[in-house]
Amino acid sequence: MKLLCIGKSGQVATALKERATVSEIDLIALGRPELDLRTLGSITKAVETRRPDIIINAAAYTHVDGAETDREAAFSINADGPKALAALCADRGIPRIHISTDYVFDGAGTAPFREADPTEPINVYGASQLAGETYVRAALRQHVILRTSWVYSPYGSNFVKTMLRLAKEKGEPSVVEDQIGCPTSALDIADAILTVSAEIHEKPRPALFGTFHYTASGEASWADVAAFVFDIYAEKTGCKIALNRIPSSDYPTPAARPLNSRLETRKITETFGITPRPWRESVRETVNRLMDEGS
Repeated sequence: MKLLCIGKSGQVATALKERATVSEIDLIALGRPELDLRTLGSITKAVETRRPDIIINAAAYTHVDGAETDREAAFSINADGPKALAALCADRGIPRIHISTDYVFDGAGTAPFREADPTEPINVYGASQLAGETYVRAALRQHVILRTSWVYSPYGSNFVKTMLRLAKEKGEPSVVEDQIGCPTSALDIADAILTVSAEIHEKPRPALFGTFHYTASGEASWADVAAFVFDIYAEKTGCKIALNRIPSSDYPTPAARPLNSRLETRKITETFGITPRPWRESVRETVNRLMDEGS
């Protein structure tokens, strides 16, 4: 099984490279300048050179606040690029895994969103991701759209690493407590993607394609996640960190954030046998790794 991952420096792409190396899976990750989602020629060249069995699109414009003023860039990367890639995959009969987000929903209510629930993004980033999903569905039958949320990892910039840095600075961070979701490890997402890839490669059938949700199990606010990171830090250093829990109204941002980012993950478990790990287990694993590495 030959996998081509579009994106090479993002959290999910980096996690895929790490997991594929450990499992001796044939995966290559390409990003700019070799492969630019905004340039059809570079996409075509990469596919023709690599001749993958499955393509994983882990590239995206993820600057949520920046998208509010740079709508063109967000839609170019999150919508137009996936559209061109889907058409190319359809022409060549290549299945495609496309990473998306909980931000396609409006965040209303308290129930976890299911795959078939109505989508209504409340910011430009979410709208661009939803447009990308729509294009993929329209152009390519053999697709898996994988929505996830609150991604973190041992690399790149993310919330868990920021909280660990703040713990070392011994301050009293203020963290939002009324946005609820589930922090999800990029390494766990990579494991799920590789499981899905193997299944659709070895036993392709209609039930394996469509839209799926994958996050860690459980739920938390951003403040809950911060508190847990601080608890682990205190266990390892003996230094307790104070936390100031605040409402979203005290932390205004250019882009509105959904208050409810919960995603129902039952479908991916029933279809692929993937059981998400508890979020605290994965967060602890990442924080321990970062502290052991001295990051």
